[in-house]
Amino acid sequence: MHTQLKESQSQGGFRSEMRPLPQELASPILVSERLVLRAPEMADTNAIAHLANNMNVAAMVSRMPHPYTPRDAENFVARVSTGAMGKCVYAITIAETETLIGACGLEAHDSGRGLELGYWIGEPYWNRGLATEAAQTLIDFGFRHFDVDYIDARARVMNIGSRRVIQKCGFQFQGTGMAASLALGGMVAVEWFRLDRKTWGSLRNWGGAR
Repeated sequence: MHTQLKESQSQGGFRSEMRPLPQELASPILVSERLVLRAPEMADTNAIAHLANNMNVAAMVSRMPHPYTPRDAENFVARVSTGAMGKCVYAITIAETETLIGACGLEAHDSGRGLELGYWIGEPYWNRGLATEAAQTLIDFGFRHFDVDYIDARARVMNIGSRRVIQKCGFQFQGTGMAASLALGGMVAVEWFRLDRKTWGSLRNWGGAR
């Protein structure tokens, strides 16, 4: 879920090492103009594996293996359902058709004062503004429901599409660094961005953020 969790206009983001949000904080279904964000289900595993088994996606997401198999998708859904990944992990679906197109989530900083956004979108759905719409929906939820001061996001330096998503959502560049890539088996250069609560408040209608 792109922070995290795509090049050539890919949609995804890199995450640093984080801890899950508290287990007791259940995540409600989130609805936007074109999307429904809901909990991943075992019925989603074939769709997840089909979209995630793509190096153009996996190379832009910190913790996605490649190849990505149906068993990997089953393990992902199982970990979400048991709370092992926290309670703020979502499947991204098209509202009109219920088609699964990716995943996203929020994780907590150890300090307790911030969250980190992660997301990924399957390649057939790039360049439609869907990653931005999903990210904005999750960001709004994060600030409204959690007592945090900021949300961070990271993207590979080469990931122009993800950087665009992050900037459209109002994040400000903070710096560069290195992060592990499971698919590539090594470290890659990433950019780090932050959206603080005050800035989010001024962009709540998101028209300004766009």
